[in-house]
Amino acid sequence: MKRSPSFHLALGSLVVIAAYILGVMSHSPKKTVAPTVVLTPAPAPTITTQLVIDSDLIIKFKDNAEPAGIKSLLNRLNAAVFNYDSLPGFSFQRVRSAMSLQELIDLYKSDPNVEYVEPNYLFHADETRPNDPFFKQMWGHSNTGQEIAGGPGGEPGADIDALTAWDVTTGSNNIVVAVIDSGIDYTHPDLKANMWINRDEVPGDGVDNDDNGVVDDIHGYNAVNNNGDPLDDADHGTHCAGIIGAVGDNGIGIAGINWKVKLMALKFLSVSGGGRLNDVIECINYVIKMKKRGVNVRIMSNSWGGGSYSRALEDAIKAANNAGILFVAAAGNDSQDTDHFPHYPSSYQIENVISVAALDRNDNLARFSNFGAESVHLGAPGVEIYSTVRNSSYRFMSGTSMATPYAAGVAALVLAREPRLSVKDLKKRLIESTTEVAALKGKTISGGRLNAARALKAGKMLP
Repeated sequence: MKRSPSFHLALGSLVVIAAYILGVMSHSPKKTVAPTVVLTPAPAPTITTQLVIDSDLIIKFKDNAEPAGIKSLLNRLNAAVFNYDSLPGFSFQRVRSAMSLQELIDLYKSDPNVEYVEPNYLFHADETRPNDPFFKQMWGHSNTGQEIAGGPGGEPGADIDALTAWDVTTGSNNIVVAVIDSGIDYTHPDLKANMWINRDEVPGDGVDNDDNGVVDDIHGYNAVNNNGDPLDDADHGTHCAGIIGAVGDNGIGIAGINWKVKLMALKFLSVSGGGRLNDVIECINYVIKMKKRGVNVRIMSNSWGGGSYSRALEDAIKAANNAGILFVAAAGNDSQDTDHFPHYPSSYQIENVISVAALDRNDNLARFSNFGAESVHLGAPGVEIYSTVRNSSYRFMSGTSMATPYAAGVAALVLAREPRLSVKDLKKRLIESTTEVAALKGKTISGGRLNAARALKAGKMLP
């Protein structure tokens, strides 16, 4: 079959291969200098200065407490008192005393008018932080200015605010994201549990059990070899998949934007990084077909681009829109204004297409990233992004290829919370919930960075 011109991968360049030397920094305890004692034949009386501190306590007096007894106790301690008018007998008290907190508590407990006394306990917000050991390298999820790949830290807060978003939801196994790329290493321990499985197919029996035209398509489709094994042979698709949905809080590797999700693997890019028009159309066709068969595919993640305008590809993406599927696309790595130099497929003016530029950890537009005030919708982390690669490994990569799965991942997170949201409204939500970034003003439609927390809090189900 005659093939059309190759599409070239919007390939994130490998930035750093970091070796981690895990060590424990030991800190020598501070030495205590003993006070000098001077002995004299006739020592003067010793004057001891005690440290006076404020101690905060919550007191509950007994229902039958004597008012005179309470007053006597408070006067003796010279306590500042705040009473809770709707909670009889309760009070907050601040005592300025040389006694320790425990000594004060014991004193209160000994008073016959006191039912109980407690310290003014300190509470904090419950933060949904995963236990994955390499999460600290994922500045795009949570940027505290930490060192990345052994290099300097970035601007704190220049991230998608994943920790706040995860207080709302960490994803759903009911949402399927199709990753159209070089395939996915579905054996990776950080991805395996989140791989989509075709339940209507019997693995390894050599039969097209579900009669969809592909034999043994357990995790997706391989258009390069025209079979049901979309195993990655180039790392790129696996890296993108990890950003979207590496299993979170499993004690290994990293955490995807969605701790729970289903990843459908579609391979049209070969090991060389190139792919053909007919193969990507076959992948889109497969996704739409499975959607019509009841698979809840809501998003396509597309970290690739190149070639000229294709009406056939445009029509295929329109068909995906009609099927209720968001098409997230890389803006491209040519440092060009796509308002004047279109980049496909991200430049197709279709309702379901969202074009994503790349930002670094200081909220700067990546030097390689395309932009466009009328053609690129938003920016997302795309420089030195740590994620999964083949053979149970992890690696840093850069490119709008990495920014794209960030947007696809947040879209999946929103759908986990609001599964009935339309493609039109989902796209609008991602754009309107961005955080304004100076580097994107006049460079993108939204002028902002992807923000998962704001995208979720904009939902109807949240106050």
